[in-house]
Amino acid sequence: MKIDIVTLFPNMFSGVFEESIIKRAIDRNLVSINFHNFRDFSLDPHHKVDDTPYGGGAGMVLMPQPIFDCVESLKTKDSKVILLTPSGIPYKQKMAYDLSKEKHLILICGHYEGFDERIRTLADLEISIGDYVLTGGEIPAMVLVDSITRLLKGAINERSHIEDSFNDNYLLDYPTYTKPPLFRNMEVPSVLLSGDHQKIDEYRYQESLRKTKELRPDLLEK
Repeated sequence: MKIDIVTLFPNMFSGVFEESIIKRAIDRNLVSINFHNFRDFSLDPHHKVDDTPYGGGAGMVLMPQPIFDCVESLKTKDSKVILLTPSGIPYKQKMAYDLSKEKHLILICGHYEGFDERIRTLADLEISIGDYVLTGGEIPAMVLVDSITRLLKGAINERSHIEDSFNDNYLLDYPTYTKPPLFRNMEVPSVLLSGDHQKIDEYRYQESLRKTKELRPDLLEK
């Protein structure tokens, strides 16, 4: 997979993809991640990329020309262009799975007060990572890259993501434990030490149900 990130602040990504699972995926040639500063595509003598909004209002708005030219220089027949915006579709695990099957993703990071509405015509999909506003689309881009890369074949053990939260009928993941069996008077549930896998599976399902009911009852409504 190839991922191109269109951003005004490529240095924000320094270090983020140079550790852990994503770095291993890059080293194994499972994914390539590239950054493109759309200021480099500005035709303005001072490389200006934003201006005041027509009709008045606070803040500055990203101009269409630099972003159009940048995206069009990257786009191929295999590309899926994603605009990261608070007004996009809420990001879910199923979307991560679907996007992990794409050959080429182009992620557009907005910034400042917003972007010219015509930029939306570039996008195949608009995504929001939550009902709140960030300073730009860089952190949402990091979220997408992380959640998608770990799903690529060979990035992690497949069972690890199959058993993730949100994969099983919207249930949260069950509690997990490791050694020691007793820590500060807190014991590992005896069923997990029993070796009876049928009972362990039932326990884990019930715990997923309990945890979801307590923490995310809205998921059970689905």
